[in-house]
Amino acid sequence: MANAGGLSDGKSRPTGTVPCTPGTAVEMHGEVTYDHCINSNSETYDGDQWVQAEAIVHGDEFMTFIVDGDTVLQFEKPQVGGGFTNVNAAGEDWKTVGGMDHPDDWIKNNGLLLKEGYIALQAESHPVDFRNIQLLDICGCGDPKAKNYKSYVVQSKPESCIY
Repeated sequence: MANAGGLSDGKSRPTGTVPCTPGTAVEMHGEVTYDHCINSNSETYDGDQWVQAEAIVHGDEFMTFIVDGDTVLQFEKPQVGGGFTNVNAAGEDWKTVGGMDHPDDWIKNNGLLLKEGYIALQAESHPVDFRNIQLLDICGCGDPKAKNYKSYVVQSKPESCIY
């Protein structure tokens, strides 16, 4: 859960956005978007209140963001693209992102699907509180006969099953 708050000024401040992802792109509605910041369609939560936020991340397949039970943002195929992959992006501070050592690494990997990485919880320009953070690994034992069977498993790892 995150403590989110609007400014009570009538201006939209959505929760569950994909803020400022330099050097990455995603597919939305069948088209690749290179937008640096992608706003969700969540409502604005004025004042201090707790909201429940969920991020469903299926590697390079898709990501879904849910705020208080409403799906507020979905996209597919996160990939290297935009920003640092642009040959005209000279002078950008490429050393600070992605672990790639040189701008040419970004350019040659343009379009490469991102299968792994980090999930960051953040607030831009204002304080935020988090509580009850849980991570659910969707890879594991998918055999209903096993003692450690998990019904939510998406990618079965039979070697992890205990009988």
